[in-house]
Amino acid sequence: MQSGTNTNHRRLDLYVFYQFLHPDQIVSSLLLSEFCQAMAASGWDVTAFPANRQSDDGNASFPLREGWDGVSLRRIWRPAWRQSTSTGRTANALWMLLHWMMLAFVTVDSPDVIVIGTDPFFSVLIAPVWRWCHPSTRIVHWCFDLYPEAIYADRSIDHRSLIPRTMRLLMQASYRACDLVADLGQCMAGLLRGYDPQMNLVTMVPWALSEPTVPLPTAKVERAAIFGDATLALMYSGSFGRAHSSDDMLALMRHLRGESAVLALSVKGNRAAHLREQVSPEDTNIRFVPFAATNALEERLSSADVHILSLRDSWVGAVVPSKFFGALAVGRPVLFCGPRNCAIAHWIERYGLGWVLEPGEAAGVADQMRELLHDSAALQAMRERCYKAYREHFSRQVTITEWQRILAALIASPHLRDEY
Repeated sequence: MQSGTNTNHRRLDLYVFYQFLHPDQIVSSLLLSEFCQAMAASGWDVTAFPANRQSDDGNASFPLREGWDGVSLRRIWRPAWRQSTSTGRTANALWMLLHWMMLAFVTVDSPDVIVIGTDPFFSVLIAPVWRWCHPSTRIVHWCFDLYPEAIYADRSIDHRSLIPRTMRLLMQASYRACDLVADLGQCMAGLLRGYDPQMNLVTMVPWALSEPTVPLPTAKVERAAIFGDATLALMYSGSFGRAHSSDDMLALMRHLRGESAVLALSVKGNRAAHLREQVSPEDTNIRFVPFAATNALEERLSSADVHILSLRDSWVGAVVPSKFFGALAVGRPVLFCGPRNCAIAHWIERYGLGWVLEPGEAAGVADQMRELLHDSAALQAMRERCYKAYREHFSRQVTITEWQRILAALIASPHLRDEY
């Protein structure tokens, strides 16, 4: 393990910029908080600068200064604007970015490294300011969502107009101010290289929040409650919004009508109501179930045989469905409804982790699902393969160890263009 000390045995300073951190319970907060914990445990002096507001309740607030498991939390006070509205999110983003930029001017001792996340959107815009104020600081951007691409996705945009051209110039300058940009896979990396072909990129995926020590056996009580006596249990659980499509998923289940296969949908998001409207009374093998509590997540995930993910073509590279890693962590294969040029599809086919379903392929994939109905040994082998792939390539330990190595290398050398 690389320690956070230099050759003079001085503890190195790491600043983390992310709007929501401990004790907030949204997934990205938990993930970044674990990152801060791990870096502090390996010897870094970690200081994080989240907002003092809770993500799902703007009126709830946290202390402005707090120590937590070796991490110094120096929260930014902001008004109680609602994160659930577009106006509130935009106002919160502007507030946080402005204060993070101001912090660059008032910080006397330059930190060794800063890590900038993607909440709020366009967070990387603070990078040129920190580069100008602290030229010796190494700047890292961990890109979970790609903006403005996530805004442009499935919208008709004239990229020659003033606003898109201005945004491109701003983002180009921001990425060039970074020493390293961490992407979530090859499709996101491709979009990022459109800003700078020489961009210093490394892939760092978000690990699963639940990492059991063995592939989880089927949660029989939960399975019976959700799927009844179905032989094959498929599940889509999580957000269902603009980035997702249900056409291929529903087409598959309609091919499986009359078989002992059931799809459970546990969804929320701005297109969840639309999904409900698409399911007809004839879809007797499709049912909706409420969200599971956080402490019941493993039981819910392990009740299904196959987990379904969805991503529309226009969103490829802008986002990567993190549910993929949660399914693998408990030893469950994945059915990905999306294009083959996506990182998720690449990993599925490279490591044998499930199936890729593109438009027009529902009948063929349904035939493969029917084979599973009569081959429990093949399903068990796939479970073990998924769990093994997660442990070897995507786990928290693997990712944190790589972060420790890369940040140590970043400190040691200012010229890393050829090292990754």
